[in-house]
Amino acid sequence: MRDALWKLPAADQAAAVRTGGISAVELVDSHLERIAEVNPRVNAVTQLLAERAREAAGRTDRRRAAGEELGPLAGVPFTVKESTAIEGVPTTFGAARFRDLVASEDALPVARLRAAGAIPIGHSNMPTLILAGMHSRSELFGDTVNPWDPGRTPGGSSGGDGVAVATGMAALGLGNDSGGSVRVPASFCGVAGLKPTAGRFPADHRVFGPEDPGPASQILVTDGPLARRIADLRLAYEALAGPDPRDPRAVPVPLYGEPLPGPVKVAVVADPGGHGVHPTVRAAVAAAAEALRDAGYDVREVADVPRLDEALEAYGRITVTEFAPAWPVVRTLLGEGGDRYIGMAMEKTPPATAAEFMKLMGSWLGIRRSWAEFLDEYPLLLGPVFTEPPVEPGLESRDRAGHERVGAGMRLCSVTSFVGVPGVAVPTGVADGLPSGVQVIGRAFREDLCLAAAQEIEDRLGVLTPVDPR
Repeated sequence: MRDALWKLPAADQAAAVRTGGISAVELVDSHLERIAEVNPRVNAVTQLLAERAREAAGRTDRRRAAGEELGPLAGVPFTVKESTAIEGVPTTFGAARFRDLVASEDALPVARLRAAGAIPIGHSNMPTLILAGMHSRSELFGDTVNPWDPGRTPGGSSGGDGVAVATGMAALGLGNDSGGSVRVPASFCGVAGLKPTAGRFPADHRVFGPEDPGPASQILVTDGPLARRIADLRLAYEALAGPDPRDPRAVPVPLYGEPLPGPVKVAVVADPGGHGVHPTVRAAVAAAAEALRDAGYDVREVADVPRLDEALEAYGRITVTEFAPAWPVVRTLLGEGGDRYIGMAMEKTPPATAAEFMKLMGSWLGIRRSWAEFLDEYPLLLGPVFTEPPVEPGLESRDRAGHERVGAGMRLCSVTSFVGVPGVAVPTGVADGLPSGVQVIGRAFREDLCLAAAQEIEDRLGVLTPVDPR
């Protein structure tokens, strides 16, 4: 076991540290050796925290030796997206302008994982300012490489975490998601990822000063973990959830809801909106549906999800309107070509007037109501994360056709972020040498139902990672 500690699931790593089967220092060193071997090929870990991680591991070992009870993630190394603060480390957002923006304290989710015993081992790459596209390429750190195929993107914006977890450089990753930024890299890299309900995990995204962001940024952005196994994702979920006075949006909802009567109904939509889906993605959804049938779920194909095109239009209009006043300044921070992705969105979608914006906010509530009614009938929805296999790096920023193709591909991620419901990305296998996967979407604050169904899929279709880069 000591020769391959980084290969172990996070739950097994923590259990071995708690019982003294291995030391936390040994566990961290194993991951640091893996990073030294693999990261030069994939460029996922941006700021390595080797000495800080060893010091934290040493404290963990001393606590165990003193007879103290260790947390459920004792000694488990995790990466943290460049947009999320680690105390004493620059939160660069991948931008040269912020290379010296040292965080004064941990972001709330980092603090939660630390409290559970986990150890941050490094920051991870992402698109510059989260705005340069779906592909994880930043002005400061360059391109992150998909370990399955360097000609395909690892996704984003939490692409560095997806690659770090998939290759065994970390047992967990901490990303965030406002339209697929955890689920897409999870799916493209062959790991699992959770986008929680809006309000499930506390956070504070005021990185640049005391001002809070506008309504779209307040509601759409959720932090979320990535892991190689659903059981590890569940441990991270339990550690991250719960209210905090620094985030009045986070509510004290139980982690696990009441069991549902009878077989749980699952709606299956392989082609949301009827805009087309690749055969390998359709096959992944079919395989996951069959796995859930075998597990005793009441699986039914349905015509479509509620109001998809209307939701996507409102999502785009609201976010562009909120973002437009800052765009002339922000675009200067994105580096050469980094403004193309948002620039195309701004050209396509004009900002709304005040009256139009008020109407859009009403439509937003109406769309959420339609989804709540849909999920009242079908507590779970099974569908694609992305309606194509992993695409080439930077497709979304190349031209308008690529931009629209990527936007269409992640449409189910976008709409479920818009309505604020949870989703778990889970692998289903390998097709043409690339990982395939699906997402299980649930009622608000029923992450437990999503995780349970994803576990059944994993039990029947297997785990794909860790992998060595190709």
